[in-house]
Amino acid sequence: MQPSIHHKPSGVSLSPSQLYLLTLLRVLIGWHFLYEGLAKLFSSYWSSADYLMESKWIFSGLFKALAASPAVLKVVDWLNIWGLILIGLALMLGLGERIACWAGALLLFLYYLAAPPLVGYNYSLPQEGSYVIVNKNLIEMAALLVLSVFRTSQHLGLAYFFARKKVSPLNQES
Repeated sequence: MQPSIHHKPSGVSLSPSQLYLLTLLRVLIGWHFLYEGLAKLFSSYWSSADYLMESKWIFSGLFKALAASPAVLKVVDWLNIWGLILIGLALMLGLGERIACWAGALLLFLYYLAAPPLVGYNYSLPQEGSYVIVNKNLIEMAALLVLSVFRTSQHLGLAYFFARKKVSPLNQES
């Protein structure tokens, strides 16, 4: 029988294999965010304008308005790129995990709202993994919400390293 690892912040006990698999999920999602952010950063032609202009459903007016203003679009693109990069780094390194999970889930939810995989909505860009209502954005958003509860960085990440630094032998009471 493997020992369980007590997860103090939420009171959840995880086995080592559960902890390692959840950490792997966190790092893989982090890599996806980081890669997407860097790909956009280093592409001289990338802009969110086309994605936003093709928006359908309930908030399409808002997304199209964002794309219609060059100044606002520049801010949206900058926030998108750096949001992806910072969320990706935080998830991969295990630092600020809960904030990164919620920020990533919010970003994915906005992507989902802009281009939901609903019956009758067709987009010029092919939808990845669209299975009527469910797509990769929705799945990855749910995974981030799950990760926000387990906080694996408290055991495997820089958060663990910095927490240990705070409780050094010199700081402990006798």
